[in-house]
Amino acid sequence: MDSTSAAETRPLHQGEVPVYMETGKAYPRAVKGTFRSLKWWATLLTLGWWHLAPFLRWDRGPGAPDQAILIDLPGRRAYFLFIEIWPQEVYYLTGILLIAAIALFLMSALAGRVWCGFLCWQTVYTDLFVWVERQVVGDRNQRIVFDAQKMSPAKLGRLALINLGWLIIAAACGIGFTLWFGDAFEMLGDILTGNASTAVYGTIAVIGGFCFLLAGYARERVCVYLCPYSRFQSAMFDEHSLIVTYEAWRGETRAPAGRDANFEGRGHCVDCRACVQACPTGIDIRNGNQLACIGCALCIDACDTVMDRFKLPRGLISYDSSFNIAARGSGAKPQYRPIRPRTLIYGGIMLLAATVMLARLASRPDVDVNVLHERSPLFVQMSDGSIRNGYVYKVLNMKAEPRTFGLTLAGLDGATMDVVGGESNVTRAELQVARDSVGTFRVYVSAPADKITGRSMPVTFELSGPSRTVRTDSLFAGPEK
Repeated sequence: MDSTSAAETRPLHQGEVPVYMETGKAYPRAVKGTFRSLKWWATLLTLGWWHLAPFLRWDRGPGAPDQAILIDLPGRRAYFLFIEIWPQEVYYLTGILLIAAIALFLMSALAGRVWCGFLCWQTVYTDLFVWVERQVVGDRNQRIVFDAQKMSPAKLGRLALINLGWLIIAAACGIGFTLWFGDAFEMLGDILTGNASTAVYGTIAVIGGFCFLLAGYARERVCVYLCPYSRFQSAMFDEHSLIVTYEAWRGETRAPAGRDANFEGRGHCVDCRACVQACPTGIDIRNGNQLACIGCALCIDACDTVMDRFKLPRGLISYDSSFNIAARGSGAKPQYRPIRPRTLIYGGIMLLAATVMLARLASRPDVDVNVLHERSPLFVQMSDGSIRNGYVYKVLNMKAEPRTFGLTLAGLDGATMDVVGGESNVTRAELQVARDSVGTFRVYVSAPADKITGRSMPVTFELSGPSRTVRTDSLFAGPEK
């Protein structure tokens, strides 16, 4: 007996809830309707963006990458249209993640788990994988019968065909991921001709492998047991959040019915279980809002089809708020309130974070400096009695053109500089830095011994350029007096 069977058969103590209990594989039935069409459009848009966006071009001038969105790991740079992000600006990533998280909260407060049901990668790829199964085996009933059959050459052949289709989709997913990290046209050619690096093929294998495993075999278990969002989704909802809801006041008491049945004095639900069969996670929405409900609304399309067949009003299962469901049940007027304290708070946080990021981008400097004092030795006394300190001086040129900067000293009387490979014994040194790069210079500062009044004295490096002057404070070490 495997671990799952043991978990199912072991008696549970009162109040004990199992961490994992297998409820059986879900076999979602194909449906047609508004929400099914919306899901296909969402799939088209998300996969179109995933696979085609890396091929968009953006002219950044000669010598610069022209891919509109590029995460250049070897060059330690990220490009988003006209924005160029350097490693030390990783805080922009924090801002993007914050905005994304709050956007998810706002989306949930307004429309429930619309992300899970229409835009999540797990949902999108699971839809594609189930579609492959339908093309090879058939719809729900055929797939149930197929899985129950004993292994045979015919079944093995169909399984191989299904898994081949899944592998092709999973490989496309992995390839799409890698194209964001290099020139898409060049990298795609290298991948298809076998000339890409081992790291590229390894990345495709990892990303594609997870796609194959999660969308092909794990499926609804990811949503129910692995995804953390389902655990705290209820904290995002309130009585005005739009969610997939069953109108129990109208549907109960449920019972089977013939085509010409009289529905006076009974509920409109005919207990056909079409909603359950259409659900990709296999839940019964008539039992209320549940953790496993991803908000895909396919049960609405399935139920509306049944209501049409019995010439009953649509909307027994609807995408609505619990407030409106209760209002209709009591004869009150429904209210749609997208603007309320919860959504205003989420929107305000998003606006504040976006404003801070835009302000930072608008005022970001195009040059940055870092000074490192050499510690071994701290200083050297020269033959003429002067004291010399060594520094590593780094200049970050964030413009797409080479630039020349002037370096001077302040706060240390009589000090001169020697730049290794450049000027010597000068009070002003010219530093040339290539475009989009960090210029690293070894600078020796010498000062007369009589100007050194202690073991440590402040010194300021002033870098002047075409647009601004950058002042950086450091220390000048000397002998103890």
